[in-house]
Amino acid sequence: MTFLLVRLAALGLVLSVLTGCRGQSDQAQVEFTVPPGASLGQVTDTLVARDLVAHPRLFRALARVRGDDRHVQAGRYQVAGDIRWQSLLTHLVEGRVQTIPLTIPEGFTVAQMAPRLAAVAELDPDEAEALLNAYAEEEERWSVPGPGLEGYLFPDTYHFAPGTSLSTVVATMTEQYRSFWTPERIERARELEMSRREVTTLASIIQAEARKAEEMPRISGVFHNRLRIGYLLQADPTVQYALGERRSRLLYADIDAVADHPYNTYTQSGLPPGPIGAPGEGALEAALHPEDTDYLYFVARPDGSHIFTRTLAEHNRARIEARRLWTELQRELDGGHDD
Repeated sequence: MTFLLVRLAALGLVLSVLTGCRGQSDQAQVEFTVPPGASLGQVTDTLVARDLVAHPRLFRALARVRGDDRHVQAGRYQVAGDIRWQSLLTHLVEGRVQTIPLTIPEGFTVAQMAPRLAAVAELDPDEAEALLNAYAEEEERWSVPGPGLEGYLFPDTYHFAPGTSLSTVVATMTEQYRSFWTPERIERARELEMSRREVTTLASIIQAEARKAEEMPRISGVFHNRLRIGYLLQADPTVQYALGERRSRLLYADIDAVADHPYNTYTQSGLPPGPIGAPGEGALEAALHPEDTDYLYFVARPDGSHIFTRTLAEHNRARIEARRLWTELQRELDGGHDD
């Protein structure tokens, strides 16, 4: 019994020493990387090299006592130079790795996202774009309606560890899209007799048209009205998408150049085959809950708002008014430039 008490007291003393140990680095913050599959011994060697652990045997003993020796997670870490060993092990086991933000604005296309995704995955932009094109052929893998990934990489700010695989990034973003579809929203789409693909496609057009979020439900109401009575949507952003580039001013020649393109809503009836960008939650909600209105037309003012009208005659007058406002703005800009 006496021997056992002595052993327990000694163990308690050792644990007390271990839990009080700190790193010895003079640096305020220390960075290090744990490779996938690294053993506790290899991780400890790295920590010793970074002056975070001065007594490797004691550190490994603490890890085994805590049961952490087989649960260290790979990744890039940043910790205080004088971090206590217990906190250091907690970082390693919980995978508190260094992350970088990935912000995807609403309305971005996959092509616009590619450079940002490449930076996170530490890939060449061309390589990332090629992978995204390949992933677009695997709709079932990502559980999205398709066609491809366009519209289903949900716009948001994410945090990923540097070097996170592109497939993991895509999986996270498509999961964020799927999480939007609550049972209530699925039921609402059924009430509208629309599929999730159709709602997302319409939302992507609303997103591209709207410059003011408060106008989204009204713009949605216009498009729902046009779809109901069989009018062409005549949405400029769909032609821009068909052209493969955005232009400051869309000409009739541009519309004619892609007359047979399935995404040209000036020549093709109904919704295009899929989204033209990634709609945010506001645009998706607007597509599901359009304003109850009898408007059929709208035209943009320079301030981003729109003039909404009910008849073609009203619309033509609104276009003249909008053109006058745009001309005045251009005149002001030209005058300011001359000064």
